[in-house]
Amino acid sequence: MLMRIPFTQPLPAATVIPSSAATAAGAVSALQNFLNPRSSSQPRGNGKTTILSGAGISVASGLADYRGSNGTYTLNKTYRPIYFHEFSASHEARKRYWARSYLGWTTLNRSHPNAGHHAVAALGDMGIISSVITQNVDSFHPMAHPTLPTIELHGYLRSTVCLSCRTEYDRAKFQDDLAALNPTWAAFLAEMLQSGALSTEHPEERRMKGLKTNPDGDVDVPGVEYNTFRYPACPACLEKPPEGKHVEIDSDGAWSAKSNAGVLKPNVIMFGESIPDSTKSAVEVAIDEASRILVLGSSLATYSAFRLIRRAQEQSMPVGFVNMGGIRNEELLLAGLAPDTNGEDGVRCAQPLEALLPSLVERLRTAPATDMPFIPATFQPAPWA
Repeated sequence: MLMRIPFTQPLPAATVIPSSAATAAGAVSALQNFLNPRSSSQPRGNGKTTILSGAGISVASGLADYRGSNGTYTLNKTYRPIYFHEFSASHEARKRYWARSYLGWTTLNRSHPNAGHHAVAALGDMGIISSVITQNVDSFHPMAHPTLPTIELHGYLRSTVCLSCRTEYDRAKFQDDLAALNPTWAAFLAEMLQSGALSTEHPEERRMKGLKTNPDGDVDVPGVEYNTFRYPACPACLEKPPEGKHVEIDSDGAWSAKSNAGVLKPNVIMFGESIPDSTKSAVEVAIDEASRILVLGSSLATYSAFRLIRRAQEQSMPVGFVNMGGIRNEELLLAGLAPDTNGEDGVRCAQPLEALLPSLVERLRTAPATDMPFIPATFQPAPWA
């Protein structure tokens, strides 16, 4: 059973291989060589690259990253994300979660894919990328490149899902329901928006305005009690409860603690929650059919992502890493990468993706046809694509 489990050890300092990749121009050259391994006329797999992306690619969109260079949470070092068993078992934990998510949704809802996401789309259009596996729950990848297959490893925040019947509901509509059930919180949110506390992405400015910002749309207001917050029940379960279950609501339509079904959760894989078998199979197919793996903006701190890179390396697949901070077990993952490589057999650099990836796309667009990646003519898309 595969679960989303965080890595709590400190991360190492970022390595740079080859040394020329310490500059932006050098990193672009190394990545061009990585995507275009001319030394191998008959590459294994489809001749294309699969991307594994993490929170680092969405930072330029104004969203919080999980960890800094040493592996700690960057915006709130005391932050501890809610675990699936806590959310499932505790009405009070759900009140706290949805209150904080109610405040944080505004940032995610107004954010958009950035230049890094659009550069990935361009690489897909050029026939270089076969698929994207993302740990992110912001849906920016499918928004930026709807025709390039994307597997959202940890789900997505754009909808809620019922724990009982698995019916999905639009998150924006759910936000309206939360506002209707919690008029005092709605007024508080309006006040925060007017003050600019939710408009600035600078953590110190937010703290000065009384907020702590965390990943995945979580906003903490120190000193505030969450036990008055209310959330709606699943409409499907309310109308027709699952066999042996019952769903009750209060006079305003909020889920009642007398219920034993109809709980809505964000449609993400929470920490401690199992990843569906269908998703697990899809990502394994994406890895196995590719020729190379490129990690973008991920520390691989969750095992569900780390195992994919180990799977690729066990098949002797070249792996490239672009991440500003350290990577889980970095020394192990880079053990077979020669320091004097030109990038064909792997690369490790630490450059901002929103600048690096567009530069890479421009370099590839202007490269001679003989320098473009080799794609076997017999390649057929995977059935899940």
